[in-house]
Amino acid sequence: MKQTTDLGRDKVWVLVLKLAVPSMIAQFVTVLYSIIDRMFIGNIPKIGDLALAGVGICGPIVTLLTSFGTLIGLGGSILMSMRLGAGRKKQAQSILAHSFAMLVVFSALLTFIFLLTKKYLLLWFGASAATFIYADTYLTIYTAGTFFALMAIGLNYFITCQGFPGVGMTTVLIGAVTNMILDPVFIFVLHMDVAGAAIATVIAQFASCAFAFCFLIGKKVPIKITLLRKPAWSPMIIKRILILGVSPFLILATDSVIIIVLNAMLQKYGGPGEGDTLITCATIVQSYMMLITGPMLGISSGTQAILSYNYGAKAVDRVKKAEKYILLLCLCFTTVMFVLSRVVPGYFIRIFTDEPSLVSLSTWGIGVFTMLIIPLSFQYVFVDGFTALGLSRTALFLSMFRKGDYMLFTIFLPIFFGAKSAFYAQPIADGIASVMAVAAFLLFFKKHLEKRLRQ
Repeated sequence: MKQTTDLGRDKVWVLVLKLAVPSMIAQFVTVLYSIIDRMFIGNIPKIGDLALAGVGICGPIVTLLTSFGTLIGLGGSILMSMRLGAGRKKQAQSILAHSFAMLVVFSALLTFIFLLTKKYLLLWFGASAATFIYADTYLTIYTAGTFFALMAIGLNYFITCQGFPGVGMTTVLIGAVTNMILDPVFIFVLHMDVAGAAIATVIAQFASCAFAFCFLIGKKVPIKITLLRKPAWSPMIIKRILILGVSPFLILATDSVIIIVLNAMLQKYGGPGEGDTLITCATIVQSYMMLITGPMLGISSGTQAILSYNYGAKAVDRVKKAEKYILLLCLCFTTVMFVLSRVVPGYFIRIFTDEPSLVSLSTWGIGVFTMLIIPLSFQYVFVDGFTALGLSRTALFLSMFRKGDYMLFTIFLPIFFGAKSAFYAQPIADGIASVMAVAAFLLFFKKHLEKRLRQ
């Protein structure tokens, strides 16, 4: 298999499509992991709604776990793309070796920490007496498979950044198809309920992990995984990987924290009965939002290799063109999703539940959450663009500014306007963040590229 893309020579708009479309599909398929689980769980006889609320509480914790794969994988792949663009293949090899070792170490530590603290996390983040048993079962099994989840996510970035977006998409498809096949078998045929959904997900992640690893040690890829011996450890490489990966990591990690806070606020101000209903609704709405934010992340992060490679090669005109096409693609996608969110949300909601009150509440929730998804394109594209060019501090500030606003509105709106008002935290934060991202882009992007030409 030859490289399917030449990041330094192919037409820029063609490159953007070649990398963005498979990455969008891969992110969409990744979203299916949780949606498929929730779909089957929500349809378990008698316990479906409570089980769905329990798994919804696990959702942000699971995302927090897997975001460490993005921290290392995306940070390492950006740094590796810069070195490849500058023609430094030996350094690129060392970066991949460091990233692989870091994924192993992080997987072991996170598995131990989360298994030790899962009971306290679930109670703290909104599990009630009725939903705790389902949340605990799902999270215990999922956490045991953390190694496969982090490896599948982290290694896939190094496949895409070397010019194999189709293989990267295949990595995710393998896991998704495995999950779709095993979910109904374990949940309904073997009557394993929530435990069956978690086991199916872990097996699916193992399949993705195995495929990605085998590809990265094979003959088809230019830079292969190698073991890192102790004297070869470089604190500077580790630091650079973490610095470049921290912004997208915090985007995912703080998303999880916000969802956890949202669930806690809905439980607190909604009360024992209404609280569980609102959490179930929020779980459905968040599942829908993942169908939007997942592909958006696929567009903005999947194309970072174009920006990083050409930035390393000092081809600043190609960087500018790429950023323009990336933004246009993201705006087109969010516009389509904005329209669909007002036309067909009921069809999506009914794959989880047929309860009329939940369908009505979730339709309202989707309408609120998606009010400002079109301008949110600027936030995603510009933040990931800054990260790809090494401006991690600017990207981190913009990310944390949005998350800080989101968190404050999630906490304070229910205090003054009731539990349901917490849903409005999303569009308010999206609007403010989009304005900030555009301002930062106009101030820093062009100047940074001019500075690169002088180096």
